[in-house]
Amino acid sequence: MNIPFVTFKPMEKELDKELRTAFNRVYNNSYYIGGEEDEKFEKEFSQYCGTENCVGCGNGLDALMLSLKALDISVGDEVLVPSNTYIATALAVTYTGATPVFVEPDIRTYNIDVTKIEEKINSKTKAIMPVHLYGQPADMEPIMELASKYDLLVIEDCAQAHGAKYKNKSIGSFGNAAGFSFYPGKNLGALGDAGAIITNNKALAKRVRALGNYGSDYKYHHIYQGNNSRLDELQAAFLLAKLPHLDRMNNERRRIAKRYMEEIKNVNIVLPYVIDNVEPVWHIFSIRCENRDELAQYLQDLGIGTNKHYPIPIHLQQAYKELHILKGKLPIAEKISETQLSLPLYYGMTDEEIQYVINAINRF
Repeated sequence: MNIPFVTFKPMEKELDKELRTAFNRVYNNSYYIGGEEDEKFEKEFSQYCGTENCVGCGNGLDALMLSLKALDISVGDEVLVPSNTYIATALAVTYTGATPVFVEPDIRTYNIDVTKIEEKINSKTKAIMPVHLYGQPADMEPIMELASKYDLLVIEDCAQAHGAKYKNKSIGSFGNAAGFSFYPGKNLGALGDAGAIITNNKALAKRVRALGNYGSDYKYHHIYQGNNSRLDELQAAFLLAKLPHLDRMNNERRRIAKRYMEEIKNVNIVLPYVIDNVEPVWHIFSIRCENRDELAQYLQDLGIGTNKHYPIPIHLQQAYKELHILKGKLPIAEKISETQLSLPLYYGMTDEEIQYVINAINRF
């Protein structure tokens, strides 16, 4: 049996008519940026997330970067980010001129360890950027308490957690702003690059929109040195077609994850840990194994696709050599990078495929 790490084919087959209708609607309107589709998606997505405002943009990295810029994060500032995350989290900080400061994760959840945040706060610290990694909500209550105590901003990185909840409240609705990616592989994915910022601050949303439109509040009037990062009509239309199905498809991901959690019994495998009062959406089902590379090869030989999220931590990437963080300085992120493996989990997996993966891992 061949099981890919991910495939969109079952979902696209199911939504084929709706996606083609969305394309035809945009094509027939001959309006491609900043039109009705964008406006409607922003309204519906903000309602879905329980926030007042949504601003579409080009991708998830831009969503974070524009949020930081709109909140006046700049040169000389420091932003606390998890040491275990995709590089886009750190790049968003760097692009503002500020410095990312890495906080180690909780090795059980892979998310930022809230007990390690306070020791990193100093006079230069301006914001905390928690990441809801792999679709698992970060522990937002103590994060918001620390932000209040030290008068810090909070920008949530929700790139992998569309529809996740923390204490019955949608992630992305806790901080000053939140950034989403709609990269095709996300739980809510476009058919190309796309992103969005959500916030309850109307003035902030207005500033984000201007910053993503060349710094312009109206045509040829530029109040900021902005960027070109807008959600095009076609991607907005595709997202509008998919959004009504998101909860149902997330529930199917939860069903698959539940089977993995209950039926994988191999003592060499460390399963994900879910904190109390959260509803993950399982963008990634992440396990750890001391013999990770051997396990990955074993599964590949059986036709099972896997992935490593992420094999080189940010502080050891060439791109961040100027931070001079040597190997061993962030041991938890490094440990995760050496042992983490992501299993197939996607909408449309059959029970036979799920069982095949479970049996293979239990035999390892």
